[in-house]
Amino acid sequence: MYFWCLKNSLTLKLSIMKKYSIILILLCFYGKLIAQQEFQWKPEHTEYWNSQPPVITPGEGTKPPSDAIVLFDGKDLSAWQHPNGNEARWKVENGFFTVVRGTGTIQTKRMFGSCQLHIEWRSPAEVDPKKTGQGRGNSGIFLQSRYELQVLDGYNNPTYTNGGAGSIYKQTPPMVNVCRKPGEWQVFDIIYTAPEFCGKGELISPARITVIHNGVVIHNNTIIKGNTEYIGLPSYKPHGRLPLTLQDHGDPVSYRNIWIRDL
Repeated sequence: MYFWCLKNSLTLKLSIMKKYSIILILLCFYGKLIAQQEFQWKPEHTEYWNSQPPVITPGEGTKPPSDAIVLFDGKDLSAWQHPNGNEARWKVENGFFTVVRGTGTIQTKRMFGSCQLHIEWRSPAEVDPKKTGQGRGNSGIFLQSRYELQVLDGYNNPTYTNGGAGSIYKQTPPMVNVCRKPGEWQVFDIIYTAPEFCGKGELISPARITVIHNGVVIHNNTIIKGNTEYIGLPSYKPHGRLPLTLQDHGDPVSYRNIWIRDL
């Protein structure tokens, strides 16, 4: 008799719990249904109108947009100097300037961080058959004076893979080689994200770079592993905004139409 009563009691409790569970589920469903009916989403609920982007005028062709800083307009090197502060001594003529061997690297007078950079360059039209690899049309574009995008005659001129034209020097080669013939103008369009460091100088996020060479993407958000060293492994040292630098590697490489936008 006792066990029969206990069994009926448990059965009754389970039956009541089941009913309450069903009621709770129905109440939750009904609550959600009511909430959806009470609030009807409209397109404007996910729109905001504050902080409209500034309006700029785009340049025609490869000309700079209205908010760009022009670093070379074909006239002079007033935006550039030697790293020691002396006047830049590269040769300016016919709307472009050319490396003068032995006069040294030049850098911008202004400092930059993350940026959009447009720069056109060409290696010498006359090719010395005795010079190959790194000995032909060699120069370099150093973002923040530390991270080199290689400039080199890359037309039928094999060299070590991570040192060719468009490589992040000694780190990452370009995805493809789209170099034009020696003496023809080439274009780099660069989107560069500067590295970030914490207050103690530790690296928070590395530099990244996207490069479009003659209209073709050769780097897509590529990580820069540190300073582009000729000897040894890359590493980071904390820094802030720094100049853009062009390298004197001894070859008469020419540049023109250089402009930059802070990002």
